[in-house]
Amino acid sequence: MASVVCHRKVNIVVLEAGETIADYCKGGDIAIAVTPEGWWTSFVDKDGTVDSYDRPYASYNEALWAAKAAAEFGLG
Repeated sequence: MASVVCHRKVNIVVLEAGETIADYCKGGDIAIAVTPEGWWTSFVDKDGTVDSYDRPYASYNEALWAAKAAAEFGLG
């Protein structure tokens, strides 16, 4: 089941394998999802558009750090 880390009033939704951004995230959220390639950090716009960094991170901690940094700058 997806979990939520709240940082600077931004929800960082940590998805488990097989869970989708559309099912668990809303506008303004940041999603972290694991795939065989690594940990993806994605941003959900207010209109539901999803944008991701161009490559995954090697670890959950790196992806979470990047999501928290983005939340600091209001990118969520």
